[in-house]
Amino acid sequence: MSLKPRKVDFEATWGELKNTVEGVIMLGKVPRVVWNDRFTDVYALCVAFPEPLGDRLYQETKQFLDHHVHSLYKLVSNSEEGLLCAYHKHWLQYSQGVNYLNKLYMYLNTQHIRKQKFSDADLIYGCLEPADQMLEIGELGLDLWKRNMIEPLKDSLLNLLLEAVRSDRLGDSPNQRVIHGVIDSFVLVEEYKKKGSLQLYREMFETPFLQATGEYYRKEASMLLCESECSQYMVKVLQRLDAENLRSRKFLHPSSYPRVTEECEQRMVADHLKFLHGECVNMVQQERKKDLQNMYTLLKPVHLGLDSLIKQVQQHITRIGLDSISNLQGDNVPQTFVESVLQVHNKYQRLIKEVFHGDQQFMGALDKACATVINHRTTSKQPCRTPEFLAKYCDSLLKKSAKGISESEIEDKITQSITVFKYIDDKDIYQKFYSKMLARRLIHSQSMSMDLEETMINKLKQACGYEFTSKLHRMFTDISVSGDLNNKFTSFLRTENIDLGINFSIFVLQAGAWPLGQIAISAFAIPQQLERSVQKFEEFYNSKFSGRKLTWLHHLCNAEVKLSYLKKPYIVTMGTYQMALLLLYESADTLSYKELQENTKLNDEQLVKHLQSLVDAKLIMTADEAPLDAESVLVLNKNYSNKRTKFKISAVVQKESTQQEVEQTHSSVDEDRKLYLQAAIVRIMKARKVLHHNTLIQEVINQAKSRFVPSIAMIKKCVESLIDKQYLERTPHSADEYSYVA
Repeated sequence: MSLKPRKVDFEATWGELKNTVEGVIMLGKVPRVVWNDRFTDVYALCVAFPEPLGDRLYQETKQFLDHHVHSLYKLVSNSEEGLLCAYHKHWLQYSQGVNYLNKLYMYLNTQHIRKQKFSDADLIYGCLEPADQMLEIGELGLDLWKRNMIEPLKDSLLNLLLEAVRSDRLGDSPNQRVIHGVIDSFVLVEEYKKKGSLQLYREMFETPFLQATGEYYRKEASMLLCESECSQYMVKVLQRLDAENLRSRKFLHPSSYPRVTEECEQRMVADHLKFLHGECVNMVQQERKKDLQNMYTLLKPVHLGLDSLIKQVQQHITRIGLDSISNLQGDNVPQTFVESVLQVHNKYQRLIKEVFHGDQQFMGALDKACATVINHRTTSKQPCRTPEFLAKYCDSLLKKSAKGISESEIEDKITQSITVFKYIDDKDIYQKFYSKMLARRLIHSQSMSMDLEETMINKLKQACGYEFTSKLHRMFTDISVSGDLNNKFTSFLRTENIDLGINFSIFVLQAGAWPLGQIAISAFAIPQQLERSVQKFEEFYNSKFSGRKLTWLHHLCNAEVKLSYLKKPYIVTMGTYQMALLLLYESADTLSYKELQENTKLNDEQLVKHLQSLVDAKLIMTADEAPLDAESVLVLNKNYSNKRTKFKISAVVQKESTQQEVEQTHSSVDEDRKLYLQAAIVRIMKARKVLHHNTLIQEVINQAKSRFVPSIAMIKKCVESLIDKQYLERTPHSADEYSYVA
């Protein structure tokens, strides 16, 4: 075969080509040799000399296909096997034949038609319409099918298709292959288009189909509501939705799946939203999990569908939570409170994961409900007690007294306590209580494990940042440094050949890091037995550090005293004040209240407390067994006996916080808050220079909310204080605007 252009007899060539085209379009048997010859003929016509005959070939082919589709239209219209079946049969044959024909005309498509076609940019951006240009032979065949077959039959085809789908809904079994094939032809016939390839499918079939579907399910929903209660209605709606989704996949184009589902949901769920929302109340209150799961599945896809259910869940959790913590009584209120809150949180967290698949909107409702419960105040004037309760709960876990619990169990409980901590608004109050209790545990060596203490602080740091736990870390550092200092003091005594006569160890603590209360401070005369120890330690410490001042906190000290005046020796651990009182009985068996006070210099409050603890322990007795007062005479009990030879007299300072201490803690927190807010205001104003009152208030709240929720009144007082201190000033043109004074 020569590729050189030559003269071609169009009529003769087209006559042979037309026979082959007819065989191809009818899926007849075309021998390979004939196919190759006709392929060559198409090439020859396109490059004919002296004038290419591609346009004429295109027109003749178009005329042939047009005539062929018209003849098929007559066959389909008059078919006895049914319009849908006939249409589908001829479509399958024709579409496959056109595909083969497109390959036969490959040279005409690539070298003649495509060169005259508009660019993709022209079509996509709407400059020109595809109808204004030549189509490739495959595209031409499909376009002619649309014009000569689909458009004349569209009403008949649509009615038959809608009726077939309806019969499928009613339980009949129409020919799935035929229905899907016919519907699919509306897509395939325009698939070649760059823009709007689904337009015919949507206009001709999808839009009326959705309307019919909506009408069908509107009636279905009304019927089901009359026949069923809500639980049954939801089950049946879900069954209908599943069946319709399956039906969509049997018959429709994938682009229609979400539209059909949305239409069904609109008619069966969204149109009856008020009814469904009304049923949510009882379902949530009775915690009917299966019904709630079905309700969630139905409401989730609907716009604003879940809002009412989320609100009901939040209110229900809040109500259950408040009931669980109301009227708590007994000695173990902190533990009962925390465990009750955690029980409610864990229960509804599991319910949300199980019923609502862990939906973040419901997790948000759980968070809001727990925050409401945990930050609940019995009266607006009373502070929230949760920070105090949680601190005491953590204290009980970390103390040595927490018997029968392994370290791994305690660590799990610590992790759970952080869950409660994260919901607390007033985290700074928790910090105050926790730091006080940590100080007691460290000073009196009451911690179950230093590793657990470290774990707790690290978890707090993860929740609130390093600044929140910096003082707690410094407390740990002080204990470690004090241990080293004691070793050095011992070496100093050994080097100087000094014998104190007693075992003596100390903690040197930074005043700024330790929340050591001042309520137990009293004048105190150090017992003679301790004077030399105190003096030598001060001498040693001042030789190591200059410019530091030591303040002795005797009320926090403990002593181990051996009682040798009884039938058998006893070793008793007690506070320094108690030891000082007991040591006075070395020189006398009977002492009056006034003598004891003169020798110890303790004030009445501390003296009475510590004397009473010794009386309660029966180490000393009042002479006439009368109540202790300023006129009492106290006698050493030489007949004391105890089954245990080693025991401890609880120091007053180690007992649970009194109401006075609680009030002092809250007062201290208020002072800290004022300083924190003033610092935040200065930071903000320094960066912004000029700021409106409301904007400043909002920014301060945003900065402080990680530690506490400040009141507007407190922020205003802090602003006024800073104006008085000349950090800020009101701008001349507005009383509601402040400027930073550099």
